[in-house]
Amino acid sequence: MEKMTRKAVIVTGASGGMGKEVCMALAEKFDVFAFDVRPANLNDNRITDVIVDVTDTSSIEKATELVKNSGKTIYSVIHTAGIYELDSLIEMDEQRFLKIFDVNLFGVYRINKAFIPLIEKKGKVIMVTSELAPLDPLPFTGVYAITKSALEKYAYSLRMELNLLDIKVVVIRPGAVKTTLLNDSTTALDRFVDKTENYKVNANKFKKIVNSVENKNVAPQKIAKVINKALKKKNPKYVINVNRNFLLRLLNFLPHRLQVKIISWILK
Repeated sequence: MEKMTRKAVIVTGASGGMGKEVCMALAEKFDVFAFDVRPANLNDNRITDVIVDVTDTSSIEKATELVKNSGKTIYSVIHTAGIYELDSLIEMDEQRFLKIFDVNLFGVYRINKAFIPLIEKKGKVIMVTSELAPLDPLPFTGVYAITKSALEKYAYSLRMELNLLDIKVVVIRPGAVKTTLLNDSTTALDRFVDKTENYKVNANKFKKIVNSVENKNVAPQKIAKVINKALKKKNPKYVINVNRNFLLRLLNFLPHRLQVKIISWILK
């Protein structure tokens, strides 16, 4: 009887550290469609792996048919998919520049366009952004921050629209989380330090700062608990902050001219 009454959720980025934890946490109450370019392999009959590339419309169309044919009621779409880039805006390869937008922003748009029509009334759309999203972009992390800032603007506008359809939008805004994305950050930082021609001295100083910030990370289970709690609440907060860095927020309160001077003083 329980299987007949269980609703379903969709989780993107399901094979990542955060995505896996979200899938496992939600499987207690929901049937889970685990979306990713590779299977999550969680060995749980409540979790269905669906191979989906959020940058490929035909891949999303196939996933849409699969979900429709399952006959399950969709309660929520949860976006944990995302990629990280760190580089100089004047040295970054164009293909990499475009790809991060394609995944972090346009991928969310594509998935929502396909699956929000399947969400029941009183359902929810949850998007994981970043602690950097509401802040003025910093040097070298700019491209990642720009995609997440744009995602939050998109989320707010979507919130306005979906409220008319009785569907909630929730933004989870985490600081450093101990996942493969954190490893990607380290890899991107090392690559930048090695290859930059314009910022050799600045890059090494920046690396020390980033390593210090990222050492204060939380486990992905923390994010999974926050998402699970948001799904249970009738009226969850629109923005939920998790492990945001105090110094980054403090810097953002300062006038722009002073922010630039401080960054220049630290990195020169």
